[in-house]
Amino acid sequence: MFGKHSNRSVKLLIFLFFFLIIFDQLTKNLVIQKLELYESLSFLPFVNFTFVVNYGFAFGFLNNPSINQLIVSFFILSIIFYFVYLLIKTQDQIFRFSLVLILSGALGNFIDRIFRGFVIDFIDVFVSQYHWPAFNFADSWITIGFMIMIFNILFLNKKL
Repeated sequence: MFGKHSNRSVKLLIFLFFFLIIFDQLTKNLVIQKLELYESLSFLPFVNFTFVVNYGFAFGFLNNPSINQLIVSFFILSIIFYFVYLLIKTQDQIFRFSLVLILSGALGNFIDRIFRGFVIDFIDVFVSQYHWPAFNFADSWITIGFMIMIFNILFLNKKL
């Protein structure tokens, strides 16, 4: 299934995949248990933990609990299946690592959508009164995975 990759690297990627999903879900459950909706807890001078919900895409795009939820869920599930296909087909370890990050983040948020009907966001980064839209660790895994993927394609000349 994974071609000529060693069993050890595959096992490490599988472990990382599940660890990232579990860590994401644990932090979201902790937020639900400790904070009320829209309650904020100061963490660092530029970071708060603020419990918000997101019905849409990343950073609240299409954040409306209507038919958008079904469209967003279908779109995300389609991307997840495509990335699983790429993960199986690729021979590039860096690309494979980036896919594991993206997939673990996508599945972490998809779990929220299926079981809660929305995604829990809570990391609130700000400078003065200017706030970046709240996000969670799954969003971070996706962002980091895409950054690694782009770097790999542009600078290491690795093709998909």
